[in-house]
Amino acid sequence: MSGDVITRPRPMCSHGPMDWNAAAARAAARYERGEARGLDQRQLTQLANAAWAAGLNLLMAHRPDESAAWLRRAAERYRESWAGAPPDSWGRPIAALKSLLLAGDDATAASRWALDARAAEAPSPIGRYAAALAYLVLGDDDAAHTLGETLRGRDDFPQTVAGAVVAIAAADQPVYRAAIDALLVDFEQRTDFLEDVPVADTVLVLQRLAADRGLAIELRVSPRLP
Repeated sequence: MSGDVITRPRPMCSHGPMDWNAAAARAAARYERGEARGLDQRQLTQLANAAWAAGLNLLMAHRPDESAAWLRRAAERYRESWAGAPPDSWGRPIAALKSLLLAGDDATAASRWALDARAAEAPSPIGRYAAALAYLVLGDDDAAHTLGETLRGRDDFPQTVAGAVVAIAAADQPVYRAAIDALLVDFEQRTDFLEDVPVADTVLVLQRLAADRGLAIELRVSPRLP
């Protein structure tokens, strides 16, 4: 999807169970090495991806405070990388929003950034998805619902995600349950993940937004969840 791919995901390693602590340490080391280089928008994005990977791995390792610190750092780097980014690079505000939500932080400023960048008017579905997430964060469920509906019935956007966004905005828990369960199955069947981190991050983000409205459900145990 245009603007959604920040870097090309690499095939996930399949050599036994994940060592989340070791993976977090490798991602943190990549970040530290990257800081020593000149930082154009592309390199800032690579730093953000490394911080994101460190944060997600630490989340899976049940180290929430350290995870949150890395995810906040990722959000900052994604925001910095926006200047000079190619048109329709909507993956960056989406990643910043997701990072802050996973950290348990207030994502209001990142939401306003996405909307000020005119994500709601984007011709690409990924841009409108960024705007829908932003509106959900800001509590404008009517606007989120309207944008979410534009994502339904498309073959270039995951319909489980579209369905969950619309269900959250409509406060429809049964529909949300079906969509989020299907999305978790999708993550369990994937073999490619950004930065090789096999985590159902979108499920966790949508659960946070659903919880704000009393809609979150109890998810089944999954290797893709903490």
